[in-house]
Amino acid sequence: MWNSDNPYLNGNYAPWREEGDALDLEVEGEIPRGLRGALYRIGPNPHFKPRGRYHWFDGDGMVHGFILKDGRAAYRNRYVLTDGLRAEMQAGRALFGGLLEAATDLPAGAPPFKNAANTNIIGYANWLLALFEASLPHALEPLTLATVGLYNFGGKVSGPVTAHPKFDPVSGDLLFFGYQPFPPYLTWYRADRAGNLLDARPIDSGLAVMMHDFVATDNYAIFFVCPSVFRIENLAAGKPLMNWEPQHGTRIGVMSRRTGEVKWFAAEAFFIFHFLNAYEEHDTLTVDGCRMSALDMSGNSFGQPPFPWRWRLNLADGSVKSEQLEDYVGEFPRLDERRAGKPHRFGYLAARARSSKGFDETGFDCIAKRDFRTGKTEFLKLGGGRMPGEPVFVPRAGTVSEDDGWVMSVWYDPTGDSSELVIQEAGDFAGSPVARIKAPHRVPFGFHGNWVPD
Repeated sequence: MWNSDNPYLNGNYAPWREEGDALDLEVEGEIPRGLRGALYRIGPNPHFKPRGRYHWFDGDGMVHGFILKDGRAAYRNRYVLTDGLRAEMQAGRALFGGLLEAATDLPAGAPPFKNAANTNIIGYANWLLALFEASLPHALEPLTLATVGLYNFGGKVSGPVTAHPKFDPVSGDLLFFGYQPFPPYLTWYRADRAGNLLDARPIDSGLAVMMHDFVATDNYAIFFVCPSVFRIENLAAGKPLMNWEPQHGTRIGVMSRRTGEVKWFAAEAFFIFHFLNAYEEHDTLTVDGCRMSALDMSGNSFGQPPFPWRWRLNLADGSVKSEQLEDYVGEFPRLDERRAGKPHRFGYLAARARSSKGFDETGFDCIAKRDFRTGKTEFLKLGGGRMPGEPVFVPRAGTVSEDDGWVMSVWYDPTGDSSELVIQEAGDFAGSPVARIKAPHRVPFGFHGNWVPD
């Protein structure tokens, strides 16, 4: 679309700027009748040619919805019409900078960064929320995907909101946090399922860092303070906003959800974008996620590849034990969300199989199902160079087993420059997909998505 050697503006990272609707999508196989709802996904899609140095995290959010009902499928995609994107549409060009390079000639009163609304999308309080961790979420109309406006929990939240809130599987409460480059660096929140804020607590994390995700158990919220440090002074010097400063190590804060008291643990420097889950066993908290040995946010790469890891935090003696679980690259971990905060057996990841040569950031080549009881991993590959995004587990109604349901993922075929939604029986993970739904056009690589029942 635009002449650029930036990898995040080429191939399936390049934007798809057209919005539209498509009915009765072509289906190979059969869509399970138990799937009634929509898989919503979101990712970056710059509407105008970016100014200066473009980072993947900078693109305007576009929602892609696959609507399933009675064995049939439809598709709808829309931009999230943020105030920043509206201003650019009025100007007819990009106005804002990004993570790598700030704009120097913004209109009067404009913020230094755009709320891109491009990272995650959830169903909450009768809305879809398009999340972007540097600001408030945007509320969208679930059927039309029309942008309603910023969502601030009845005026009770004014600062940033994480792109990775968690649902308490017992109460239905929404658990979330916000971080920012000035005190309080970290704030914990809890809201009920109707959008009413129930709890807000500042946390002294001691360092202004990028904190993409967190994890919660029945009694605790767990925050990893990894040393990707905000340096506001870099902006004036034309440098990236964040520095990797391993001398700080990684601090892990365990907050009691009942009292707000925080216990801190010390570990070596590393970075984690995404957690799978955490749970309690006596005096020990077990945390599973995808660990990188370092993070580089200064260019068109993230530095080191991620691998599945496990941490054990001993609340009695303050010790941390960690281990790498697998030697294959894995990211975007998901599980049966009914097990959130409780012991889990299975986890699903986008992966690059052990047989692959090395790792690059052009995409993953399979999705993986790991059995944490046996240590066994199964891989699903479609061949032909096809590349998947994040897998999402959808339980079969009325069941309790963690793998009684379906795994849904969007795959890109570079040969045909096309995309498809693949539905796989979780209990027959390495078998043939039960349905492959052909999208009307390619769906650019994005970040996260969720299933919203009918």
